[in-house]
Amino acid sequence: MIRFLEAAGRTAREGVEALGFATRAFFNLLRFSPGAFRRPSLISEQVHFIGNYSLVITIVSGLFVGLVLGLQFYVNLIQFGAEEKLGSLTALSLIRELGPVVTALLFAGRAGTSLTAEIGLMKAGEQLSAMEMMAVNPIQRVLAPRFWGGVIAMPVLAAVFSAVGIVGSYLVAVKLLSLDEGAFWSQMQAGVDVNRDVVSSIIKSFVFGIAVTFTALFQGFNAKPTPADVARATTRTVVIASLLVLGLDFVMTALMFTQ
Repeated sequence: MIRFLEAAGRTAREGVEALGFATRAFFNLLRFSPGAFRRPSLISEQVHFIGNYSLVITIVSGLFVGLVLGLQFYVNLIQFGAEEKLGSLTALSLIRELGPVVTALLFAGRAGTSLTAEIGLMKAGEQLSAMEMMAVNPIQRVLAPRFWGGVIAMPVLAAVFSAVGIVGSYLVAVKLLSLDEGAFWSQMQAGVDVNRDVVSSIIKSFVFGIAVTFTALFQGFNAKPTPADVARATTRTVVIASLLVLGLDFVMTALMFTQ
C-alpha cells in the first residue's frame, strides 16, 4: 500500500512538473512571437509548408466522411420520412464537430509528426545550438514561425474538410439516392447559423491548431538528441495531441452548445 502511494505521488508530482514546464515554454514562445511577425515571409512559408502537405489527406478524408454521412443519414432519416433534413444534419455534423476534430487529428498525424521530427533532428544535428552560438534565438527564428504557421493553417484546413464533406454528402444524397436538390440545400441554409455554428467551428479549429502545433514543437524541442528519442517524441506528439483535441472538444462543445 505504501509503495502504491509513493508511486502515485511520484507520478502526480512528475505530471505537475511537466505541466508547469510546458506552460512556461508556451508563454516563452508567445513572448518571442512578435519577433517572428516582423518577418512575415517566415510565417507564410510555414503556412504553405504545413498546409500544403496536409491538404491532400484533408480533402480525401473529408470527401469520404461526407459520402459516409450522406449514406448513413439517408438510411436512418428515410425511416421517419425526414430525408429532406439530410442536408442540414450533414452540415451541422461537419461544421460543428467532425470538421474541426477530424482535421485536427489528421493534422496531428501528418503535420505534427513532421514538425516534431524536423525540430528533433535539428537539435540532434546541433543546428539549434549553432544558432545560439551566433546570437540567434532559435525560439524566435525556428519555433515561432512554425507555431503560427500551424495555427493559421488549421482553420483553413478544417473549412476545406467541411466543404468537401458537404459536397460528398450532396453527391450521395442527390446524385446517387435522388433526394430533391432544392430541399437538400434549402434545409442546410435554414439549419446552419453563421454566428452559432460557423464561428464556433473557427474558434475550435483555432484552439486545436494551438494545441497540436505547440505539442509538436514542444516534443521536438525537448527531445534528447538521439534518433531513438526523436522517434519516441514523434509518437508522443500524436498521442498527446489527439487526447488534447478530444478533451478540448468536449469542453468547448459544453460551453458553446449547452447554453
